[in-house]
Amino acid sequence: MSDTNQQQDSLQDVKDIRRLMERSSRFISLSGLSGVAAGSFALLGAWIARYVIFEKYYDQYNSRGYFSAQGFAKLEIQLLGLAAGILAAAFLSALYFTWRKTNNQGRSMWDLTSRRLFWNMIIPLITGGLFIIGMLQYDEWRFIAPACLIFYGLALVNASKYTLTDIRYLGYSEVIAGLVNIQFIGYGLYFWALGFGILHIVYGIVMWWKYERVVQKV
Repeated sequence: MSDTNQQQDSLQDVKDIRRLMERSSRFISLSGLSGVAAGSFALLGAWIARYVIFEKYYDQYNSRGYFSAQGFAKLEIQLLGLAAGILAAAFLSALYFTWRKTNNQGRSMWDLTSRRLFWNMIIPLITGGLFIIGMLQYDEWRFIAPACLIFYGLALVNASKYTLTDIRYLGYSEVIAGLVNIQFIGYGLYFWALGFGILHIVYGIVMWWKYERVVQKV
């Protein structure tokens, strides 16, 4: 009986050591609520963008038979401003929920692991951003939505080795959505809503249910 207890204690010690090693090598304080918030902002942005495009500028096209250069330039500025606003709102919400979770855990939000996570994610994002800026210089709008999804997905996959592995599947899903979008040019806004909106919300709910709900019940 004592041997059995010793074996159970040894197994528990091994599990505790493994858990401590995982906590030291992975940033596990990402909140599922940040995914839900980011997805909600993305859906709101997609709805606003659709209104601007179809209700305002397509009416001009139907009445005139063409877009004026001034009108199209104004549309570009509005869409870029909207995208920047949605990105800022999503980033701030993710920052807040992550800070709240790390604060509740008594951990630092900016440690060695989080810095590794940041750099492994930011490099593909910057690369994708520069690539998209290059397309904008040549007025190539058709592949912007697929490029956003693909580079963002690659960033998530690249960063997944420093956080919860579940984020890798979100990255795969974003890449697949971007690749499929290439075959359906003209529907980028809908794929944008799917990738940055619906997939984020589903991911956030799953992460909250899988990790944070258990913590709250304990």
